[in-house]
Amino acid sequence: MRLWSLHPRYLDPQGLVALWRETLLAQAVLHGETRGYRNHPQLDRFKQASDPLAAMERYLHAIHAEAVARGYAFDASKIRPARGQAAALQVTDGQMRYEWAHLMAKLQARNPALHQQWQGTGTPQVHPLFEVVPGGMEPWERP
Repeated sequence: MRLWSLHPRYLDPQGLVALWRETLLAQAVLHGETRGYRNHPQLDRFKQASDPLAAMERYLHAIHAEAVARGYAFDASKIRPARGQAAALQVTDGQMRYEWAHLMAKLQARNPALHQQWQGTGTPQVHPLFEVVPGGMEPWERP
């Protein structure tokens, strides 16, 4: 499971579909509907949010918006409404650098044209749920 801190615009088609599916699974985990993945480190930052379900809803809406912009037919009814409002979650600039390098390696192998398109990006955009703060790689990351 990879819940990217990067904006979903950078993902290739396979990556965006995988992110959608994995985030729907993460949503089910947070709702207590599956026994698998309950302790997955990628979920730690959502579990620590003031309102984990609202954070997950906001995260999913940004993925859905990117999918719609690309003309994909992701089913928005799968996003469960939360009662509260999700405050921005923090992500470190070190985590962003790690994820960017990780994504670029994936794109180089899987989608060289997209890799070339994004290769010159200085500072990639963050997913709308997050705000970037100084720091190293996040403790929940498993490189």
